[in-house]
Amino acid sequence: MKQPFNVVVLNGSPQASSRTRVLLATIVESLGWDASSVDSIALHELVPHIGGALLRDDLPLVAQEAFDRIESADLLLVGCPVYRAGIPGLFKHLFDLVDMSTMKGKRVLLAATGGSDRHTLVIDHHLRPLFAFFQALVLPVGVYAGPTDIISEEIVNPALRDQIALAAAAASPWLPQRDPVMSEVAA
Repeated sequence: MKQPFNVVVLNGSPQASSRTRVLLATIVESLGWDASSVDSIALHELVPHIGGALLRDDLPLVAQEAFDRIESADLLLVGCPVYRAGIPGLFKHLFDLVDMSTMKGKRVLLAATGGSDRHTLVIDHHLRPLFAFFQALVLPVGVYAGPTDIISEEIVNPALRDQIALAAAAASPWLPQRDPVMSEVAA
């Protein structure tokens, strides 16, 4: 029997309601996955558990389980907001606690949101090096959303939709071929 393809979406926003969440949900949809078929992890839910942890062994069970899900993913869709030209410290700290051996060769699609279009290079200057360190296979197309691209939890910029479509097309060779009949039945 074929193993299911494990997609994990990691929302690196420290807030429950965020443009990052909207961007990631739209990317999942563009990949052809139903939101219920992916495993979603939100940084804001882990903050109380990882903030003071220096070692993986310091984490409570709920955080350990989240790390297990990240480490067992076939594809990680990772997004985070940009603050002061960088990624959130707790987002980076989360990856300080990830088992490095589980990230080698892992497929990763990157996304970010920021308060200025000046932050578009965070994907290339902060996120790519982080995942290169882990020897992950990072998709060459990232998705960045600026302050006017997502309004009232809706993507309003057609150029952003085009970028999402480009990222989804670039990711398609990494994804298992979906049976159109089964996809329609699941819908």
